[in-house]
Amino acid sequence: MPSGIIDIDKIKANVQKQMQGSSPKKEIISDKSYIQTGIPGFDGLFERGIPKQSNVLITGTPGSGKTIFCLQFLAHQARQGKNCLYISFEESRKRLIEHMNDFGWNADELIQQDNFCIQRQLSSDLYYEEDESEGGVQAMMSKDTGNLVMDLEPFIIGGSGFKPDFTVIDSLTAVSSTFIGKEHSYRFYAERLFRFLEDVGSTNFLISGTNPAKKDSFLAGVEEFLSDGVIALYNVRRGNMRESAIEVVKMRGAKHEKKIVSMNISDNGIVVYPNQEVFGDVTD
Repeated sequence: MPSGIIDIDKIKANVQKQMQGSSPKKEIISDKSYIQTGIPGFDGLFERGIPKQSNVLITGTPGSGKTIFCLQFLAHQARQGKNCLYISFEESRKRLIEHMNDFGWNADELIQQDNFCIQRQLSSDLYYEEDESEGGVQAMMSKDTGNLVMDLEPFIIGGSGFKPDFTVIDSLTAVSSTFIGKEHSYRFYAERLFRFLEDVGSTNFLISGTNPAKKDSFLAGVEEFLSDGVIALYNVRRGNMRESAIEVVKMRGAKHEKKIVSMNISDNGIVVYPNQEVFGDVTD
């Protein structure tokens, strides 16, 4: 081709080659940034999913399905080969395994694969000490290990060094009961716990019996404020009947539907109906 003449076809071919080379890379980044819960219908409430490494508060009254929601989520992730940890302050390890098996999630098989762990933690293991010499609060995690709240790793990871991709703490309500009459101590503890979870790098669901729609408790304020996301489960009263419902109250860094939708707890677990809104007053 004579000098000084621009080869349009060559430029077009080079541009297309560059575009083709960059597209897969962008898609991989997207896949790594968000997670799917695997709960039928629930992921349809999000444009892309829940951002990885988020601290998400799962709130609702007793019987609304909080524990089921979290166990179902972990069972899904464990089947994908992810390390999953469930820390319980309330129900026994045996009872939680039976609960999972009732829904057909085969907890024993997941545990044998060494990537699913249920850790029982007694609320009596938690206590606090006022440190007047330091002018602050030292919230202690465990009488057995004597670890400060500044060093929570043995509590979260466990003695075997198990590093979770996903963690559930059940529940902050049980933890907060240790701090009755010591609101400042609980606030300090909660802040340190959330910061530690961020450092671990896992995606975390923290169960709370406090409904964020009701601001009559100091717990609702501190927990909702510290969380990246809040998912509320409801028992909606319809006369003398109740209907299960769910709502994504907030989720930082993720576009989501802003509505309360119907939910059902079936023999196989939770099913969410993202297009079936629940209207009227929500009464737990």
